[in-house]
Amino acid sequence: MTTAVNTASAGPTSSGLEEDARRIHDDKPISAGNIAIGVIIGRTSEFFDFFVYALGSVLVFPKLIFPFAPNPVAATLMSFAIFPLAFMARPVGSFVFMWIDRNYGRGTKLTIALFLLGGSTASIAFLPGYETIGYWAVALLALFRMGQGFALGGAWDGLASLLNLNAPQNRRGWYAMIPQLGAPIGFALASLLFGYFVANLSEEEFLSWGWRYPFFVAFAINVVALFARLRIVASREFGAAMDANELQARPIFEMLSKHGYDVILGAFAPLASFAMFHLVTIFPLSWVILNGGQSAAEFLLVQVAGAAVGLVGIVLSGIIADRIGRRSQLMIGASLIAIFSFSAPFLLDAGGKGQDAYIIIGFFILGLTFGQASGSVSSRFTQYYRYTGAALTSDLAWLVGAGFAPLVALGLATNFGIIFIGGYLISGAICTLVALSLTRVLDQANEPGPR
Repeated sequence: MTTAVNTASAGPTSSGLEEDARRIHDDKPISAGNIAIGVIIGRTSEFFDFFVYALGSVLVFPKLIFPFAPNPVAATLMSFAIFPLAFMARPVGSFVFMWIDRNYGRGTKLTIALFLLGGSTASIAFLPGYETIGYWAVALLALFRMGQGFALGGAWDGLASLLNLNAPQNRRGWYAMIPQLGAPIGFALASLLFGYFVANLSEEEFLSWGWRYPFFVAFAINVVALFARLRIVASREFGAAMDANELQARPIFEMLSKHGYDVILGAFAPLASFAMFHLVTIFPLSWVILNGGQSAAEFLLVQVAGAAVGLVGIVLSGIIADRIGRRSQLMIGASLIAIFSFSAPFLLDAGGKGQDAYIIIGFFILGLTFGQASGSVSSRFTQYYRYTGAALTSDLAWLVGAGFAPLVALGLATNFGIIFIGGYLISGAICTLVALSLTRVLDQANEPGPR
């Protein structure tokens, strides 16, 4: 997009300062490559924050915050009970920050959201343990976790949509997978940091101070990501997209009145991928720590290797989707997850080699499905409501598909046997296949011409 911004009047999502910034940068067009880099940096920072907490919920909080639990499994389940609070707070954050977006501009919204996200994450680094302040440690952890989710609701910047608007018609799958690269990169960085401290510190040192450093790093990464994203928000391409009503925030209830059914379908379409997301990252780490097979430091390195394989899967998803269509590619991915679910429990319970195979295979399948998940969330919205609709649908998809996954998976595996995580994966795959089939039926029904 090279259309110049009409700077005579500010758009609904542009503050006066943002309009001035666009005038300054008017001779510095932002290419699709620069947009892609900004998107990847932004998503990496968000997922790094997310996974720093997620790894802490396995490696730290059961011992630091829940030492009163009767056994390690109960302590981990208590820790996982705090985990979904961020996903529950995220839609609320979207509602509030959409209002800020409409009234004060997207740069203001992003600045507040990312500082709140980084601040909530960094605050956890100062959290005393249960032995120091008792149940207040649990309450503060829950508060900071909700702060993370609330802030993530405001971190939706529309850059992925801007990238999609720059995509050639026959490369939509390729461009849709680019934002998804931030997930494995963020996970790998968080795993490497935790793995370093776990491997080089005693347990006492790690639980005393070592675990806190990744949370400090998260704040610094958020600051870098903020400037990278604001540079694009201040670009003339972004301003032109807003002036064309392509990236403007709309009232959520107004959007729901037009696209309520699309929000529901969009929330369930990536369910298989989002359920798989935590069953190759957080849950297996908890299972290995509680049941053995290899050390936490060794397993974290295996998961870093898995993240690299996941990157390959995400890239392949873009190539495949451009050849056979995004919906067909997602249906194939959901089918692969269903097939994987039959062997997953046995691999995870087969010792070190089996666990390694579980991670490598699981991450590859995750990459193939997760690579097109964002496209499935946003593709059904009209241009006018796409920005707001995609944001809320993404929030609900993560809540339904991923928020409770570690708690449910560990609860099922502990109480009924590891075989039940296979059933959990199959249920997610079925939901995805049904949702995608319904979208196909609706699209066919809405096609013009005789029936």
